[in-house]
Amino acid sequence: MTTLFARKALLPDGWADDVRIGVASGRIDALRTDATAEPGDERVDCVVPGLGNAHSHAFQRALAGWTEERSPAGEDSFWTWRERMYGFAAAMTPERLRSVARQAYGEMLASGYTSVAEFHYLHRDRTSGRDDAMFEALRDAAEASGIRMTYVPVLYERAGFDRPAPEGAQALFATHIDAFLAHVERARTASGDRGHTGIGAHSIRAVSAESLDRIVATANEHGLPMHIHVAEQQREVDQSLAFYERRPVRWLLERYELNSQWCLVHATHMDDDEIDALARTGAVVALCPSTEANLGDGLFPLKRFLAGGGRIAIGSDSQISINPFEELRWLEYGQRLATRTRNVAALRGSHVGSELFERCVDGGAQACGHPGSGLVTGGYADVVCLSGDDPMLVAHGDASRLDALVFSGYTLPIERVMVHGEWRVIDGRHVDQDETRAAYAAAVGDLAPVEAGS
Repeated sequence: MTTLFARKALLPDGWADDVRIGVASGRIDALRTDATAEPGDERVDCVVPGLGNAHSHAFQRALAGWTEERSPAGEDSFWTWRERMYGFAAAMTPERLRSVARQAYGEMLASGYTSVAEFHYLHRDRTSGRDDAMFEALRDAAEASGIRMTYVPVLYERAGFDRPAPEGAQALFATHIDAFLAHVERARTASGDRGHTGIGAHSIRAVSAESLDRIVATANEHGLPMHIHVAEQQREVDQSLAFYERRPVRWLLERYELNSQWCLVHATHMDDDEIDALARTGAVVALCPSTEANLGDGLFPLKRFLAGGGRIAIGSDSQISINPFEELRWLEYGQRLATRTRNVAALRGSHVGSELFERCVDGGAQACGHPGSGLVTGGYADVVCLSGDDPMLVAHGDASRLDALVFSGYTLPIERVMVHGEWRVIDGRHVDQDETRAAYAAAVGDLAPVEAGS
């Protein structure tokens, strides 16, 4: 058994002083406030719960920085970015994926994510043809890094609403619904002692209504988190209107009983009726501000959604940035730029950083399918330890500490990170950082495209 003694700890009802946190078998089995340190306690300063990364494509960590060159046509968008992504996906083997994912997961841990929902559609190993090889690589990477992974296998079966077969590089992603559901069943029994399993569809554009019905039925039968990209691009909305005579979110609302089991990714382009109706369902929306900005997706209607009772989580998505506090900062900044006002997300209280962080602790746990969130007795021993005397935090008290953490764009004051009762980050470094970096460098060394002019 390990016992932490924290000068400050963020509990579900706010900051508490002098907190003893007992840890056994990967969970918090005792928690006492206004306590006195005892011999053998591990002393830490400010403790906050780890965040769940609600949406990740780990293999895209190798793509970061390689898509910022204007194309010859000069009209770049999500769709031109996708073509470059396809090239990287085609070169990904299980061995490469294991190293790339391990690097991404280590970076997540060092930045304060302690769990991740891995939204995975690159199923097929192009050399062996095995559908499970990529999942096994992700599972191995998660176990090596120590992150708590919810594996979300995702069906991808067609090129578009009216294009029933995959095209070109999409064949790497495409799986028949029967084979996909068989894979999900195998994954459910092989996720490891810290693993969880969800299920998903890439989008209503890439999956037929009939197949989506079967996926939703499987999610309901086994109580799995149900993930789907939706309304990320205006083009998808236009195509859905033409094909289904419904906007994408409206189509989902009318066809299924959305509830807290669902995680809708992006949901950027909704009309007011969709926003209000989705907020009432209890579903969580995974927002990925750094990726959404990088791809030029648009801005989520945050204020109206939260005001209607909506739930949110954040994710690193394409791994263009792996820093949950930067995601929260840019989530708010996007709203400020659009509305030309400040502190847009402060609806339940007056401190926007605290509100965003606390909402996303709950939302991240929901997206990952965890039974609870925050530092509570019986909950996971997944904690992030901050240095209160770091220049970012040194003058801040309970009211503004999280505001400083979210809105100060400096080096994060993270000293240690614990997952399942084990220290995975010490002195700000992942415990396997050197080994992980070396493996990553070897894996991606021959993936880099030739740069223009070289």
